[in-house]
Amino acid sequence: MVKLVVITGSMGSGKSAVLAEASDVLTLHDIPHAAIDVDSLFLGYIPSAPSNDEVMYANLRSVCNNYASVGVQRFILARALETRTQLDLCREITSAANTTVCRLAASLETLRHRVKARESGALQQEFVARVAELNSILDRARLEDFTVANENRPLNEVAIEVLLKAGWISN
Repeated sequence: MVKLVVITGSMGSGKSAVLAEASDVLTLHDIPHAAIDVDSLFLGYIPSAPSNDEVMYANLRSVCNNYASVGVQRFILARALETRTQLDLCREITSAANTTVCRLAASLETLRHRVKARESGALQQEFVARVAELNSILDRARLEDFTVANENRPLNEVAIEVLLKAGWISN
């Protein structure tokens, strides 16, 4: 049975960092898995593409098929899920029979600070402004099964809490 955990949250919530740490924890527990930062599957500009999301999800399908071909049955994805359609697409792409969505939470001040520190380029102000907008979209969507605080805590502690609540590891 294919299992899926999606780590969602606003920009700056720590999705990518928690994904990487959760992968390390699973590796230490000898649990085969694939950890995929979905946003990283589309970094570019293609003016002829119908949408960036279509290309990104096509890339996700290819990556998941590659993992499935070697027997991977646990997928962790990092992605800000704005709609149920996006969640359903992730389920379909991974062939997940069991899906859990974890939302990472932090104060707007912390989210903005993290994004400003991380994004030093031409789009910094646009990204910082997007934090509150995306947070509101996620509040309305309510796709998470549970929320984990990711502020003023060690990254390892956050990742372990995600995996414990998802039922992928035990104490």
